[in-house]
Amino acid sequence: AHIIAGGMPTEATLAQVLVSKYADHLPLYRQAQIYSRQEIDLDRSTLAAWVGKSAFELTPVYDALMADLKRSTKLFMDETPAPVLAPGSKRTKTGYFWALTRDDRPWDGDDPPGVAFTYAPGRSGQHADTILKGFGGILQVDGYAGYNRLLKRPAQDVTLAYCWAHARRKLHDVTQSGAAPIAQEGLAQIQALYRVEKDLRGQSADQRRAARQKHSKPIIDAFALWLAQSRARVSAKSPTGEALKYIDKYWEGLCRFLSDGRVELDNNPVERAISPIALNRKNALFAGHDMGAQNWAVIASLIETCKLNGIEPHGYLSGVLTAIAGGHKQTDIKQLLPWNYVRPV
Repeated sequence: AHIIAGGMPTEATLAQVLVSKYADHLPLYRQAQIYSRQEIDLDRSTLAAWVGKSAFELTPVYDALMADLKRSTKLFMDETPAPVLAPGSKRTKTGYFWALTRDDRPWDGDDPPGVAFTYAPGRSGQHADTILKGFGGILQVDGYAGYNRLLKRPAQDVTLAYCWAHARRKLHDVTQSGAAPIAQEGLAQIQALYRVEKDLRGQSADQRRAARQKHSKPIIDAFALWLAQSRARVSAKSPTGEALKYIDKYWEGLCRFLSDGRVELDNNPVERAISPIALNRKNALFAGHDMGAQNWAVIASLIETCKLNGIEPHGYLSGVLTAIAGGHKQTDIKQLLPWNYVRPV
């Protein structure tokens, strides 16, 4: 039995095409050229059909990954544009990949790291709400207003924590255009917060919370006073005023790390997880259609989760596709998640 019934490729071949495209960022037309140099005639459309079939068969594993992530109590979320060819128009439209990431390693959590991407045709907060159906807990995000929709849920089961890296970026941008003593003062205080965090990585959530109350809270208290005084000194419409306004707007969520050791200072884990999407987008330019974009999301989710867990993605995908072709039971789908999968000897 094979994934491509009666076809040429073994499951290892399919895995090679998937890893080349989504881990090594080689578009299918380049892969076809590589095969051609070895006197193997494979049209790009044939490779595309293999990718689509593989993604279809891997979707139950992807669904199990998404469900496992949403059982967590602390996640990160971010979104990035995804150009998709609009049928019949010969132009691209802009969809979005939404990334849901778990990384409990900084606070010595028990759950393995993972990321699940979802393609959506827009950036509305409705898409975030739909993706997060069934999730309750702390969601760490950037300042995009669409996430505020999650706070309007009747159950009020989502708490937003914000990102100090984005706050820092606002101040840093001000300093790049000339002398900005107020922005420099703000950067120095944020740097002091990061110095505290450097020593807390890998400690338990309770230990991190206690250390932050002792060392970070005085910095935050001084920052709050400085923020109020500085906003009174500058025009609200100046670049510095805009940066300070941003920090003040999200102040409560920025300070959430003080009371909960699971919260990070920033949402860099999801930004790192989403960067391969940008690399693939740069090389492949666009997805051929909406289904192709979701196939991209499915395969990229499994490959990036493998990488987060130190698992070699080709061996994993080859083994999982072989197991699926061999009739692996849907009831045992969790066995095929990257951190559970044990390849037969």
